Amino acid sequence: MADTVRHVLITGGAGQVGLELMRARWPDDVRLHAPTRDELDLTDADSITRLFQATPFAAVINPAAYTAVDKAEDDVAAAFAVNAIGPALLAEATQRAGIPLIHVSTDYVFDGSAPGAYDESDPVAPLGVYGASKLAGELAVRSGNPRSVVLRTAWVFSAHRANFLKTMLRVGAQNPTLRVVADQRGCPTSAADIAEALVTIALRTMNDPSAPNGTYHFVNSGEATWHEFAARIFAEQTAFTPPVVDAITTADYPTRARRPANSRLATARITRDFGVRPRPWEEAMRDVLAELKAETTR
Repeated sequence: MADTVRHVLITGGAGQVGLELMRARWPDDVRLHAPTRDELDLTDADSITRLFQATPFAAVINPAAYTAVDKAEDDVAAAFAVNAIGPALLAEATQRAGIPLIHVSTDYVFDGSAPGAYDESDPVAPLGVYGASKLAGELAVRSGNPRSVVLRTAWVFSAHRANFLKTMLRVGAQNPTLRVVADQRGCPTSAADIAEALVTIALRTMNDPSAPNGTYHFVNSGEATWHEFAARIFAEQTAFTPPVVDAITTADYPTRARRPANSRLATARITRDFGVRPRPWEEAMRDVLAELKAETTR
């Protein structure tokens, strides 16, 4: 009897999106593989080859990334190894296997100077090493495998790992006053919702060799500044008395790497081609807050 299982490789399985991909709803015939860093070195072609020889993958989803934005300014080689060389090697391996590659990228490929939400065809102009390395990864994926989808997202939060929402809850419980940047605007986005979009894309591209490909944006609907995001987090949580949240400028909070002032991404294309309709970020945020609250009461 022929093996009817479809094997899907998920890189970065310990990250926010990777963890949600492992928890997402998949068809019964899909088996997920999320190797550890010891089991798969994305910067080593031989490591990737061995993995592909051992398992007949039907698709690869690559949310793995070097995401230390400030550290990347002084760690250029490491950032490009993970964010550019790794995707290039995956593109080569998936192209050779004749399977789709879905690669997760970032709003940091833009400089943030646009007046409105960026669409997929807008000019890219990263401000720092992290964005440049992610852009290089996008180019490697798109040129290396014609059956590839690049999914850009932004401002990711979840109940897992380190992210802005969890940081605000931690420091907000310890401090009566916080200072949060109010002149950067973006779209807070649930890792679980990103994972759901990736599942939709992966299943479509696995089933249909002529499925849409190219670059897409996915973020939750709506927008906020970091200050507005923080204020909403504190208004919705019930674990402690909310701190006073003072609005500051980017100049008041200098960082090693420059951040885009505008990280808004337009999502009409993914809705048109894949039927993915992002829900409001506030609704997604409430789900994460509820999950975190449930964890503390177990």
